[in-house]
Amino acid sequence: MVIVAAVDRSDQARAVLDEADTLAGRFEEPIHALHVMSRSEAIQTEEESVSRTDEAVPVDDLRDRAAAVAAELMEAHPPDAETVAVGRIGDPAAEIVSYAEEQDARYIVVSPQQRSQTGKILFGSVAQSVLLEADCPVVSLRARDFE
Repeated sequence: MVIVAAVDRSDQARAVLDEADTLAGRFEEPIHALHVMSRSEAIQTEEESVSRTDEAVPVDDLRDRAAAVAAELMEAHPPDAETVAVGRIGDPAAEIVSYAEEQDARYIVVSPQQRSQTGKILFGSVAQSVLLEADCPVVSLRARDFE
């Protein structure tokens, strides 16, 4: 089993990793820090690459770029537990849930973004979708400023 820490480039990512580290220590489990590159981000990266080099970016390279986001966070704030940086491409909520199922995760740790009610209605909430769809327990940190 593992603790899946769903991280992004937000200020909350550090708190997610810290909470995952606490759980990992209590249950003696490794942390898989997962960053999901959305399809729109992948398409934008692809378009930029084609315009610069006339070459497409292999999917494995896109996954590596996504994993690099998690790796950079872990490098800046090293957890005590054993960690693995993982990158995925697609719908963030679906990929987080799918990865957790594949890994037989003990917990998923997420943090919702601070948004207005209108923003939540228009854009949805990755954290909310994970809470509703995951088969394992989900730890959702309070949406606030993590400075």
